[in-house]
Amino acid sequence: MTINQISVFLENKPGTLSGLTETLAENKINMRALSLADTSDFGIARIIVDNADDAAGLLRNSEYVVKVTPVLALEIPDEAGSLNGILKLLASKGCNVEYMYGFTGCRTNSACMILRATDVPATEKVLAEAGVRLVGSGELGEL
Repeated sequence: MTINQISVFLENKPGTLSGLTETLAENKINMRALSLADTSDFGIARIIVDNADDAAGLLRNSEYVVKVTPVLALEIPDEAGSLNGILKLLASKGCNVEYMYGFTGCRTNSACMILRATDVPATEKVLAEAGVRLVGSGELGEL
C-alpha cells in the first residue's frame, strides 16, 4: 500500500520554503513529514500530507512545480537495528532504496520511515511478505 508524496521544486533563496509552508497553512493542509534536499540553485521539498491530491492541486494553482510520487510508509520497532534488518532484507531481495526519511508522529515504541524504491511494487511485496507494517494514507491523520 503506497501513499503519495509531493515533491516541490524551490529556488534556493531566503523565504522560498516559508512561502511554501505559508501556502499550506493558509489552506489548512497539515504536513505529516518533510524532507529537504538542495543544490546551489534549487531545492526539493518532499512532503507527506493528509490529502496529497488536494495539496498538489493547490500548489500547482499557486505556481509551484509539483510532482506526486508513490512511496511506502513503514512502521518499524523503535529499537536499535530494526531499520538495518529491513534494509538488509531489501538488499538481499535486490530492492534498491532511492531515498528515505523519518516520519514523526507514530505510536509509542514505533518509528516511521518514508521509503522510495526503484521498484515500488516489488519492494512493497518483499516488505509485506516479511510482515513489515505499511501505513496507508487513511491512517496518516491518526498517527
